Amino acid sequence: MTETQRQPQAMSDTQRKIGFLVCLATIVLAVLDMQIVSAATVPIVRDLDPTHGIDKIPWLVSAFSLASAAVLPLYGKLCDTLGAKQVFLGAVGTFLFGSALCGAAQSIGQLIAARAVQGIGAGGLMSVTMVVIAQLKGPGKEKDSKGAGMGGIVAGGGMALGPWIGGVLSDHASWRWIFYVNLPIGITVLAVSALALKLPRHTERHRIDFPGAALAAAFSTTLLLVTEWGGKAYDWTSPQVIGLALASAASLALFLRRQQTAAEPILPLSMFRVPELRWGFVIQGLVGAAMVGSMYYVMVYLQVVRGIASSSAGLYLIPMAIGMTVVGIVTGKLTERGWSERTFVITGSAVTAVAFLLLATTGTHTSLWWLRAELLLVGAGFGQLIGQLIQLVQYAAPRHQLGVATTGIRFFQTLGTALGAALFGTLISRLSDGTDMTSYVSAMDAVFLCGAGLMALGVVLALRLPKAGPASSEPVPAPVPVGN
Repeated sequence: MTETQRQPQAMSDTQRKIGFLVCLATIVLAVLDMQIVSAATVPIVRDLDPTHGIDKIPWLVSAFSLASAAVLPLYGKLCDTLGAKQVFLGAVGTFLFGSALCGAAQSIGQLIAARAVQGIGAGGLMSVTMVVIAQLKGPGKEKDSKGAGMGGIVAGGGMALGPWIGGVLSDHASWRWIFYVNLPIGITVLAVSALALKLPRHTERHRIDFPGAALAAAFSTTLLLVTEWGGKAYDWTSPQVIGLALASAASLALFLRRQQTAAEPILPLSMFRVPELRWGFVIQGLVGAAMVGSMYYVMVYLQVVRGIASSSAGLYLIPMAIGMTVVGIVTGKLTERGWSERTFVITGSAVTAVAFLLLATTGTHTSLWWLRAELLLVGAGFGQLIGQLIQLVQYAAPRHQLGVATTGIRFFQTLGTALGAALFGTLISRLSDGTDMTSYVSAMDAVFLCGAGLMALGVVLALRLPKAGPASSEPVPAPVPVGN
């Protein structure tokens, strides 16, 4: 306990278990809403704007992801400054408000704006929840990996099942229920969290680096827009994309300068001196990129090449979710018994690389059962990575920077996802003529080969992780500020 924290009355084991279940429900809400809209685009357009709505559909996803990424660094600092419980409740409340606005939207424009509000809350649901889970561990259970491991597994499983759930709701109920279903679950989460969670609260005032947060938001927003628009809405060499790329580079440079000079930086550069944090962030970015290739392009292959309906295609991701869940639980148990997180980061990266190599053999008539087996192997690889990377970073982070470190790994995953989507989309457009199925499948196989290369790089970086377990008790010395 630091001098800036006031420890509340200890939580009972029952309260900790309730808090843990609440956190898992919160992660499910956030992840499903990232994926679920993609399956409901047709009914949304048909209802709100059948004439021009199709051109605005990409913004339903982009507004959510842009807002979510932009606030991630700020959420981490707020956790370390105000306390995780207060920030968690605020994020859930914002997410529910945005969900209600989405369900009540009467135009595509209103829905896009509401999705941005929802995304602001969702950024906290995915990141702050992991901080809460870390603080829910009881005395003597600091090495208990169940929390972060299960949180990561639930997140990955939700990403795999989201499109299918969205298709089912769209087919059998109004698309508005995609958003309204969040309200009873979220209100329950708010009520139970307010009563059951008893987490450390900060009593000493700290300044929050709002200029740094604004620069981080500017960098992530412009970078994500480059990846969203480049090669799609605008050519990669267009003034719009080049201008955004220059703005992204400039805001990154200003952000790094600000972190060197701010009295209390929002993302202290001193954290990158810790090898578990430095390499953990990068590997998580590679995982984010690879997950785009495994889920999105498999779905496209099933629908475009094999002619399977979207709701049915989503069922093919269930083996991937099963692999993530089962392997994630097993690795969590082994970690509790003394196995190293480093071991599973290495083996998880290797297994995922092999799975992508197998996916790269996919043809126009590949057995769909073989494809399911490949996706099961992909899930087995990701199941070792997602929870263990979070655990590795949380163990290594100085206690007073737990929030920043936890949101940092989520931030890098978001950036990796965006860059991976841009890379893979460019490969598809360059290698496929858009009409011949054989050329499209060949282009898709190139995407999977690229994904295998990214995860092979993950193996190389994981080997650079220290063999000894991280020691979070030793704070990282902060650089001496030279100005404000």
